[in-house]
Amino acid sequence: MMYFMEVDEEIVRKAVKPRKASSHKGQNGIVLVIGGSWMYHGAPFLSAMAALRAGVDLAYIATPEKTALSIRALSPNVIVIPLTDLKLSRGASRRILKILPSVDSLVIGPGLAEGSEKGIEFIVQEALALDKKLVLDATALYSGILPRIAGKKVVMTPHAGEFKRIFREELSGELYERVSRVREKASEFKVTILLKGMIDVISDGEKTAINKTGTPAMTTGGTGDVLAGVVAALLAKGADPFEAAAAGAWINGRAGEEATSIYGLHITATDVIECIPKIMKIFDIVVE
Repeated sequence: MMYFMEVDEEIVRKAVKPRKASSHKGQNGIVLVIGGSWMYHGAPFLSAMAALRAGVDLAYIATPEKTALSIRALSPNVIVIPLTDLKLSRGASRRILKILPSVDSLVIGPGLAEGSEKGIEFIVQEALALDKKLVLDATALYSGILPRIAGKKVVMTPHAGEFKRIFREELSGELYERVSRVREKASEFKVTILLKGMIDVISDGEKTAINKTGTPAMTTGGTGDVLAGVVAALLAKGADPFEAAAAGAWINGRAGEEATSIYGLHITATDVIECIPKIMKIFDIVVE
């Protein structure tokens, strides 16, 4: 019989690490989001703002120059690093290397232009060499990345279509089948997979969980970018990949439920972000 748990508040409590009363800026997590394109400038911004609302101290966004000004205008809370090319080329990604040692986790992929594989693989290689934790989403989810991340502290956040693109396997709609496939691939490549859906499936190959929080209103664009940012924040603050993925799915879903209780089936991704603090503050602990 296949065993899996359901994500609950106890699992989330383990993933949300206490904050030291004596901590200063940077000690509660720094996240770098790499993404954006002329068409999808909002995606990396949503991830970065979600990370901030999930409690990190700093959020950087590395994005093409063409989108950097637009993103800067959205909020003074994010720090924007303009990249020279529209795609994440190997050359453009070198600008990221200076900031890389100071960050705790990265989100790679939200809104990133197609054809960015060389830059993605270069940054993944450099980040993992520094023992950074990664969340791969959207454009960063392709089969060629698998040999480079196997056995590393990486969370992949595909929906069913992206799962097929990565692993060349069609998923059925049956929950037990999805759980089995996710666990199998997580075990094979020794990474954590967070399969997004009406019921999320999370596995690192050893532990497996499902998450039932969320609402049909969350089909709105950008909620996956929010999820990636929350997972990255939990990684940055000390959670292991499975904890961060499981808790991130629960928090994102509960924030969506909270937004839906206010706006009905008319929410946006930014509404979900604004509800993250209300969901997370019950887990806040300050220690000496």
